[in-house]
Order: sequence, then structure tokens, then C-alpha cells
Amino acid sequence: MSDYSINTKCVQGGYTPGNGEPRQIPIIQSTTFKYDTSEDMGKLFDLEASGYFYSRLQNPTCDMVAKKICELEGGAAAMLTSSGQAANFFALFNICETGSHIVASSSIYGGTFNLISVTMKKMGIDVTFVDPDCSEEVLNAAFQDNTRAVFGESIANPALTVLDIEKFANAAHAHGVPLVVDNTFPTPVNLRPIEWGADIVTHSTTKYMDGHGACIGGVIVDAGKFDWMANADKFPGLCTPDDSYHGITYAEKFGKEGAFITKATSQLMRDFGCVQSPQSAFILNLGLESLHVRMPRHVENGQAVAEFLEGHDKIEYVNYPSLPSNKYYEVSKKYMPNGGCGVVSFEIKGGREAAEKFMKNLKLAAIETHVADARTCCLNPATSTHRQMSDEQLKAAGVPAGLVRMSCGLEDKNDLIKDLAQALDAI
Repeated sequence: MSDYSINTKCVQGGYTPGNGEPRQIPIIQSTTFKYDTSEDMGKLFDLEASGYFYSRLQNPTCDMVAKKICELEGGAAAMLTSSGQAANFFALFNICETGSHIVASSSIYGGTFNLISVTMKKMGIDVTFVDPDCSEEVLNAAFQDNTRAVFGESIANPALTVLDIEKFANAAHAHGVPLVVDNTFPTPVNLRPIEWGADIVTHSTTKYMDGHGACIGGVIVDAGKFDWMANADKFPGLCTPDDSYHGITYAEKFGKEGAFITKATSQLMRDFGCVQSPQSAFILNLGLESLHVRMPRHVENGQAVAEFLEGHDKIEYVNYPSLPSNKYYEVSKKYMPNGGCGVVSFEIKGGREAAEKFMKNLKLAAIETHVADARTCCLNPATSTHRQMSDEQLKAAGVPAGLVRMSCGLEDKNDLIKDLAQALDAI
């Protein structure tokens, strides 16, 4: 499918049926797979042949959908996971171990921040967080001799900061380590980080890729460009024999294009079992088939809502990267000329009480913790996810009491604006 546009890849990538085979990706709802001889199965366990023996490691349905996403991102290999959180953990833990160090953007999803700063720290993996807007000098100063990866989000959730991918990729490569980018919000329709130097791309497929709030999932895509053997001393897990797989050295046997995903599958998926079900993968694929049609509408609605709110006298400020007034406008245009996503955040004058009244009066937008759905949803952190914090604490954390995060769906933009207008009038 490499010669086709991303629009065609969304619809037909990953799976081409043969004569008389199912037109839709089949759901292979089986935990196990039969073989005629022990020798045939033994080749799979030795990684000498490709195939399936147990769905905790790999499943044909999941692999077909992973292949489609791989084609969309322009990668070499990919694997599905049970969630976006699992994808980020696998992507980092696949190349880190006790004593390793990660450089990460400080502006990332709170759950991922906690994963890296708390849970992985308990495993003996340290981290230095840097402001995504920091200078090249500050960024390079964050690296240590034991740094093994750099991590950031293309558009951060929920801060909506835009990562300067080239800056972070250049720094990572200068220190002989890969750049991992979570590309959940723009999706490959609006941004392909590999084209800007990223080595590994992750997604919470729960968001725009599924797009309908139907199934949780994640994906890891390897660009297949990072030379592990050239930095062999940093990545012993890839560049020295794996005793748990008969002494295979992944980087030698599978090369740049296959080593990373093969190791993540044969080691991490084997041991942690964060597998996506075939049923969820099937539902995900249905979402992917319309991703190229949906994303422009999400962007159109987000832009319209942001522009409306920016001119409203009851709004303190609006945060949306594609607004000319936004600090990330220029970098957003560079990486995402067609727009990024449909998520907008804004502060309502009057604080917690005003925000709560605004939310109660919304008719189209549902109050949910979810984002990136076909249906518009919103959240006021002060009265939900951050309700244990005082107004002073909220302000210090950069989440003022009047802040609302809105994920614009696929409804008519004029209806969304009318809904916002009447809810603001109620304050």
C-alpha cells in the first residue's frame, strides 16, 4: 500500500483478501492454534518461523490492524496493546532496565507522567523532565550517560502544547538514543512524527483511531530506522543474546526494521500479557476506516469553537494551537498545516462556580472524562478529576478553577457554538 495516499490506507491498509476470503478483516477469536508436529511449533518458539501459537503474544486479527496503523505512520513494524498506557510502558521498558534514565517532556498526560515518574522509578528507571519549550542547551544538559530514551507527546493531553519534534529528535540522536512520540491527538492523518525524526510512535487507539468510545487499546509503531547495533553498549537487551529465547540477539537476527517490535512481543507481551482482544481490534479497524474523513471535521469544529470562545467576554483565555494568538501557532503550522485535533481548553471568568453553572447548562456536550470521540464531551477538572484541590492549588498547578476542556465531536459546528452560547448566557 506504500504507493497509495493515507486516505486509501485508512480504508484498505493492513489486509488484502484472497480469492473467496472474507472482505472484512476476520475476527480470529481463538486463544490457541493447531500444528501438525512439535517441530513446526518449536520453530515458532525459537523465532525461526512466523506464525501464531497463543493469542497472549500475537493474534492474526490484531496483527492485521497493527499493520494498517504501521502503514499510516510510515513505520516498519507495529504491535497492538491493551491500552495507550500499556503502549507507552512497553515502548520505554523495551529499551530501559534498572539503572536506565529517560528524558521526557514535562507536558504530557498525567497518567503517563505518573507511569514514568513513580511506577517506573520503582523499577530503578530514573527520569529528568524538561519544559518542551526549553532551549537546545537546556535539553542537551538533561542527558546522562545512562539515558536510554527521550519521550514526548506531539500534542499534549490536556495542556495542548505542541512538541518541536525535530529539536527533540536531534538531541536524542546526538546522544545515541531513540525519540518516542505519543501521537494520539493529531493521528497520522494530521502528523506523522517519523517523517520529522521520531523513531518510535505510540497511540492510545481508544481516542480518535477508534473514535466512538467503543474499545480501549494502544499501538506501538517502530520506524525501523534507529541503528541499535551502532549504540550496542546502551541497549544490551537488543544487542546481546537473550537467554530466554535460546540466545537470540534481536538486532542481529531481525535488523533495524524488526528488532524492536520482535523483542517487545516475545519478551514483554509474553511476560506482561497486555494484549488487545481480537474483538477490540476489529472495532478499532472500523474506526480507522473513517479516520481520514473524521479528523478534518474534528479540526474544523475545534477551530470554530476556539474562535467563538476567544471573542466572548465571559472567557478569560482560550488554548488551541491553531489560533494565531496561541504560543504554539507557528510550530503547529510547521508540523500540522491541516490542523491538529478537536480538543480546546478555556478558562471561564468567575472560577469554579461559573464553570459549574456553564457545564450544567450544556445540552449537546456531555460531561465525561473521555476525549477524541465522535460526540462532543467536556470536563471541568476543578469539579471532577482535581476536585480534592483548593482554588489556590489549582492555580499553582496550571489548572485554574474555571478551566474547561472540550473535545469537539462530529456535530454541526453551528450547533456546538449555539450550545456554548446559551450555556455561557446562563452564567
